Amino acid sequence: MLDEMGTHVIEAGFPVNSDAEFEAVSDIAESTSVTTCGLARVVEKDVEAALDSGVEMVHVFASTSDVQLEDAMHASRAEMKERSVNAVERAKEAGVEVMFSPMDATRTDEEYLVDVVEATSAAGADWINIPDTCGVATPSRFGELVARVCEVADAKVDVHTHDDFGLASANALAGFENGAAQAQVSVNGIGERAGNAAYEEVVMSAESLYGVESGIDTTRITELSRLVERASEIETPGNKPVVGQNAFSHESGIHAAGVIENTDTFEPGVMTPEMVGAQRELVLGKHTGTHSVRERLHEAGFDPTDDEVRECTRRVKEFGAEKERVTMSVLERFAREVGIERVGKTEVNA
Repeated sequence: MLDEMGTHVIEAGFPVNSDAEFEAVSDIAESTSVTTCGLARVVEKDVEAALDSGVEMVHVFASTSDVQLEDAMHASRAEMKERSVNAVERAKEAGVEVMFSPMDATRTDEEYLVDVVEATSAAGADWINIPDTCGVATPSRFGELVARVCEVADAKVDVHTHDDFGLASANALAGFENGAAQAQVSVNGIGERAGNAAYEEVVMSAESLYGVESGIDTTRITELSRLVERASEIETPGNKPVVGQNAFSHESGIHAAGVIENTDTFEPGVMTPEMVGAQRELVLGKHTGTHSVRERLHEAGFDPTDDEVRECTRRVKEFGAEKERVTMSVLERFAREVGIERVGKTEVNA
């Protein structure tokens, strides 16, 4: 589906991780027309496994922050820089597109970061990825860092952001604003810890807020989200931007009344449910007003008077206040109890 939608690159996995993952990456590379990417540490066996998997891009990464160098990699700055250059050169020699990531870039000494970026760029990296591995960057600070990397790198710049403070998508967009040409995202924001920048949020922000034509078929975004939700068994929160069940739902009486009159009153306007393959919904609950109740009764084939609408609304509010879900079947029950007639109903005496 990502391929059909026009996604630019699919990072399919970490081929050296296991035989099963190697096969999965190979299968994805073989069965898609989009550029497929394999992940690799700056270790010879990792790079070779990625190349053997048949991907068109190899993404090599190395820790560059002092805390990771000392306590996770047990390597010096000089050693990691040399290993990074060697990995980039090997992948480049194989004729594939190469991306290099200085992992934990936002906690890396900036001068060392620039040194590594310049060295790997000179070694032939096509892309330099700037990862906010621990999700600690703010949009302004991240934008400044991306701008600095763009100044010193001959390669194109990519960003990878985490959502520990809820800033992943904002940081990805800050990257674009400061010269990055690409952002790494994941459907529904799934990723390590609090997750990564969400595919649906970044794509729709670029399209709707920045006016950028991404080339992605956005009308399948909701379908894609539901597919990943089922496959991953990770439930998407109802208030998730763009793809959450409530993203285009309206319960408040003021909101619903406005939307019935003109959808732009209480929706972004530049992003409609149709643009992402979703549907608008008037939700019934304790905040519901008469406009919503009347609209839903008409949809169900009833022709209520004003007094009947007010009585149904009172019952809906009371039912919703008990934290009960007001479904259409519940509303229809209320309508029958109130004595509302259906449109076109006829009675036959035999």
